[in-house]
Amino acid sequence: MTGGQARARRSVLAVPGSSTKMIAKARTLAADEIFLDLEDAVAPIAKEQARATVVAALNEGGWGSKIKVVRVNDWTTEWTHQDVIEVVTGAGEHLDAILLPKVTEAAQVQALDLLLTQLEKRCGLPVGRIGIEPQIENAPGLTNIDAIATASGRVQTLVFGPADFMASLNMRTLVVGEQPEGYDTGDAYHHILMTMLIAARAHGLQAIDGPYLQIRDVEAFRRSAARTAALGFDGKWVLHPGQIDAANEIFSPRQADYDKAEMILDAYEFHTSAAGGARGAVMLGDEMIDEASRKMARVIAAKGRAAGMARTTTFTP
Repeated sequence: MTGGQARARRSVLAVPGSSTKMIAKARTLAADEIFLDLEDAVAPIAKEQARATVVAALNEGGWGSKIKVVRVNDWTTEWTHQDVIEVVTGAGEHLDAILLPKVTEAAQVQALDLLLTQLEKRCGLPVGRIGIEPQIENAPGLTNIDAIATASGRVQTLVFGPADFMASLNMRTLVVGEQPEGYDTGDAYHHILMTMLIAARAHGLQAIDGPYLQIRDVEAFRRSAARTAALGFDGKWVLHPGQIDAANEIFSPRQADYDKAEMILDAYEFHTSAAGGARGAVMLGDEMIDEASRKMARVIAAKGRAAGMARTTTFTP
């Protein structure tokens, strides 16, 4: 997926499934993906009504090109089964994926896959169209990350859930998205993030960072997002409209980098062809490019295309 033109998930907006006001606002925002939440953002007594609200919101439309996802409750609760049934039966044709939280083993993804297949057949939907986004939120989930990533052909992304993960490790902090107090060298989350990223790339998936909870501190959000964007993550959760533009910018290539990537691809294609002399290594300006250069350029170009960027330069042999 990373080498092709996967749909952009630079900004993934979390919206409580119980709030018609917030859902209406979300339609107008420039987030790449919207997930209507039936889990942590909805109180237990409000979950049944929230399902109906989510179904109505999906059916009402007005989402444009946004990726439309619903986060159900995790398999250890009494709500998951009914969450999936009501959402898919009621609005499956308008749903792109199910976000499954607190995944600890492949069997949980496989169980969701089986249930989705039954519902798609029952509702006359294309089997396999609805994707799965497993959320990794604890040590067992990270330990089993490769099995989770390959548990179903429906898996599209691996999503980091920092708050629950921090709690599962007994990390001494209450600030989600920042380094724990006393950790003054490096990044306390680097191993978690790189393990998830490597698993995603090994299996052709996207990797999405979790939220930054200090929602009004956009500069701090930018610092947090820049760290994971630098590693290669595809996007990050946003909890407030003020974070969306920053996420879209940070997880898009810089214009100069996008232009260069497209130039490398064009130059390599020409020079390796018969018309260009069928050479494997050539000069582009002052820089030598070869097959490795092409692979790197494909990544940047794919991200730029998915983000809807336009070239400002053209290649001339």
